[in-house]
Amino acid sequence: MAEEKHHHHPFHHHKEGEEAVDHRKEEKHHKHLERLGELGAAAAGAYALHEKHEAKKDPEHAHTHKIKEEVAAAAAVGAGGFVFHEHHEKKEAKKEDEEAHGKKHHHLF
Repeated sequence: MAEEKHHHHPFHHHKEGEEAVDHRKEEKHHKHLERLGELGAAAAGAYALHEKHEAKKDPEHAHTHKIKEEVAAAAAVGAGGFVFHEHHEKKEAKKEDEEAHGKKHHHLF
């Protein structure tokens, strides 16, 4: 292994031969993904509620509806985790943008 492998990560410092990262564009990208995740969480949650209602309404197929409800609820929780992750990435991109443009955070308390 004579060559050193470089893994791409958006928050690495600018190195020779690499392009500078547009932190504002990255912040917008993470905000967009965060909003999509919120929509996914809401849709999965709504589908879970729908299947819960169907389980009560259709006792013959209640077991199938309960399984679908649980899968949808798990998808909603997963989407919520994705939203949390993207929110953190958006904050990091904003912080990197502010540091790149000379803005500093002064924590007084």
